[in-house]
Amino acid sequence: MPISKCLKKSEPPWKEWDQKAQKNGLRHQVFAVNGDHYVGEWKDNMKHGKGTQFWKKRGAIYEGEWRYGKQDGYGTLSLPDPGTGKYRRVYSGWWRNNKKSGYGIQFYGPQEYYEGEWCNNQRNGWGRMYYSNGEIYEGQWWNDKHHGEGMLRLRNGNRYEGYWQRGLKNGHGRFFHLDHGQLFKGFWVDDVAKCGTMIDFGRDEAPQPTQFPIPELKVLDPDGVLEEALAMFKKTEGEEGE
Repeated sequence: MPISKCLKKSEPPWKEWDQKAQKNGLRHQVFAVNGDHYVGEWKDNMKHGKGTQFWKKRGAIYEGEWRYGKQDGYGTLSLPDPGTGKYRRVYSGWWRNNKKSGYGIQFYGPQEYYEGEWCNNQRNGWGRMYYSNGEIYEGQWWNDKHHGEGMLRLRNGNRYEGYWQRGLKNGHGRFFHLDHGQLFKGFWVDDVAKCGTMIDFGRDEAPQPTQFPIPELKVLDPDGVLEEALAMFKKTEGEEGE
């Protein structure tokens, strides 16, 4: 008696094609219709793990970690230099949901960069900024501006230590005029010193000392006088704001 074998049930071709199209694990280059392409790890058809993304329109390259289709974790963003055409790092640090968040370094130019905390693509928290003109700011940031307590050191070595709001000196602070050997302690409003005291500070070692030293204060209570002047200033400011 002839023995018949059951034929193996075949699947329709579309199921096999769909299975091959599912992206999981490490894959070679996957191109988009606009010319962008990605090399790296996938999970459930989304970039997940470590991978490199190239954006054709901007010429940008991101190398780093991904989480369910978004830049998330540690990664580096690079752009082509307009002059040389070679790629240069723009940002190296932490990301969350496609935005710079956490600690990172942003390069604005050959001699200008920021290192510190980020939140939603803006400098937020503690950070240090090196400007191309030689100035250095170190302190607190909020919404991409100096905000809170911080120090700004000028190119000539003079520096301001105190409080900031919206990128401007606001509140109590000290300005060290090291080139003249003087120290100003006072109160600032929108980068303008409103009241304070000036004393000699290392005048004998200063490169450009003043011709005459500041005379010794004869007021019995200089701090009290300063506080009174500050209180009057704040009162005036309050009345003008009404």
